[in-house]
Amino acid sequence: MGCRDVHAATVLAFLSGTASVAGLLAAVLLPNWRQMRLYTFNKNERNLTVYTGLWIKCARFDGSRDCVIYDPQWYTAVDQLDLRVLQFALPLSMFTAVSALFLCLIGMCNTAFVSTVPNIKLAKCLVNSAGCHLVAGLLFLLACAICLTPSVWVIFYNNYLNRKYEPVFSFDISVFIAIASAGGLFFTSVLLFLWYCACKSLPSPFWQPLYSHAPSMHSYASQPYSTRSRLSAMEIDIPVVSHAS
Repeated sequence: MGCRDVHAATVLAFLSGTASVAGLLAAVLLPNWRQMRLYTFNKNERNLTVYTGLWIKCARFDGSRDCVIYDPQWYTAVDQLDLRVLQFALPLSMFTAVSALFLCLIGMCNTAFVSTVPNIKLAKCLVNSAGCHLVAGLLFLLACAICLTPSVWVIFYNNYLNRKYEPVFSFDISVFIAIASAGGLFFTSVLLFLWYCACKSLPSPFWQPLYSHAPSMHSYASQPYSTRSRLSAMEIDIPVVSHAS
């Protein structure tokens, strides 16, 4: 595998990470985290379903697409602990994943457009492509953990609400979108880790660029001090014969 090229693994990881971030954004914005279904025994009235999101709440009658009650200030008065945690966890997960995408893009651009032989004059400004992909994989894994834990907690908290009150609560599609996005983030991190492990030899340092030093950097290197000292000693120890007049 020529690790200096942009491979299908890194491109697929970038696309998977982008799709996962888009899924997280949809889960954050959709008002479909929890449903509360209210039944009526009056034949002249319709059942009511309350859709609860992270930021808004909407109540609809069965067969209607219009909100009878629309609360855009719901985010300030959330009284459910799992949704309150998600209000902080999902944006943090998105920020972490976007940072990982930015690092992944830097690494891909560096391997695609930068020559394999580094410029010694710009040694302090060189981009470590392998390091970018490695840190991006760690950030994707962190974003997955931040997103997955509270999303799964919604399912258990929903059962708790049904036991505490009445069995009228159910989790909605945003829970599945968030869990699927967390799976996409995990898949992205695994792809980057596999690429890194396939391209890096085990005896090498953990944080090291993929390229090797240019031959010109070693061809004209000065000899070690011990060699020069031995040569100097040989030159000094040459006997000098003088003829007496």
